[in-house]
Amino acid sequence: MQESILILAAGGPAPGINTVISSVSKIFLKSGYKVIGLHDGYKNLFTGKASTVDIDFELADTILTRGGSVLRMSRYKPKDDEFKTDFFVNNNVKLLVTIGGDDTASTANRISNFLTKNNFPIQNIHVPKTIDNDLPLPDGQPTFGYQSATEEGVRITKTVYEDAKTSANWFVISAMGREAGHLAFSIGASCHLPMIVMPEMFNKAELNFDNIIRLIISAILKRKILGINYGAAIVSEGIFHFMSDDVIKSSGIQFTYDAHGHPELGNVSKAHIYNVLLQNKLKELGLDIKCRPVELGYELRCLPPAAFDLQYCTQLGTGVKKLFDQGLTGCVVTVNNKGEIAPLFLKDVTGENGKVKTRLVNIEDPKTKMVLEDNLQYLTKDDIEAAKQYVKNPEEFVFSTILGWE
Repeated sequence: MQESILILAAGGPAPGINTVISSVSKIFLKSGYKVIGLHDGYKNLFTGKASTVDIDFELADTILTRGGSVLRMSRYKPKDDEFKTDFFVNNNVKLLVTIGGDDTASTANRISNFLTKNNFPIQNIHVPKTIDNDLPLPDGQPTFGYQSATEEGVRITKTVYEDAKTSANWFVISAMGREAGHLAFSIGASCHLPMIVMPEMFNKAELNFDNIIRLIISAILKRKILGINYGAAIVSEGIFHFMSDDVIKSSGIQFTYDAHGHPELGNVSKAHIYNVLLQNKLKELGLDIKCRPVELGYELRCLPPAAFDLQYCTQLGTGVKKLFDQGLTGCVVTVNNKGEIAPLFLKDVTGENGKVKTRLVNIEDPKTKMVLEDNLQYLTKDDIEAAKQYVKNPEEFVFSTILGWE
């Protein structure tokens, strides 16, 4: 039977998935392998109902520059007792190529270990995908899709900022990011937004809605002192990952709840939450300022990849074959800015909980500090007297005080 490789994509979409599928497929077809694409991530891999597509050169070439994924995706995570060898044996699979984030990589590693224990060892190589840029790749290498999502986020935010100028309003923008603030930070820094809020900033202060809103008002007050009556703030959705259910419920926002009593955050616009709380606080302070919400989320995930990701994903896809030929398994393919391919072994970046460690924004990095210290606009202690013409208690809105960075 012809030897084959199996490709699946799991988790959420990101620009460049099809480019990876195309690049992996082309180089393995060139070497005589059959390339099988699996729909629905891991969902039906062990049920006997797997939906697959044979990927030939024409299909691979057609999808190269497309957004989305030719292979349907799923967030389903199979348990160890669901694993079976049948699909891999029946299709003579020699390599499992997984495209996804940390959960996808961790699941692939468990499957590879299972197959080895059951006398059908296959190689597993993971391609790091997420617009959140939160996988711990070496030397600051991005996850694919992140640059394309950032570029589109910047395009939208530039338009929003022009609207703010034109209408003399403020906008509150929410950006995807799970636990990390990379996307919000890059978009905000690129557009010179006066305030960026991300979970990594709360290393010395409690992360709650009150502090988030006070940071935004700090920028509003600073701009009023400067005679600027418009602006925009961007907040990473990652802040929710560090809040308890009780803190989220205390916001006063109407949520739906899952079977375990947890707020279903996916049903609510995060920007709407921030904006409602901001408006309430502005009214309480007697500040006549209009603010509007903008959500940066799903519209960033299925873009056609930008030039950076087209090249990067091609290198990653080609790198899969290089690592396969070296007999490597249980690793993430990485490529540095010199084009050098290297493995990152999952065991080296997996925490005690069995999950791949999250890469957060390093707020001590010189580039990050430059933006936070020099590009943002917010109240300092030197602005307290000037701010008293707008609020009675400006001390509460001093940036360094809110974050405990004094």
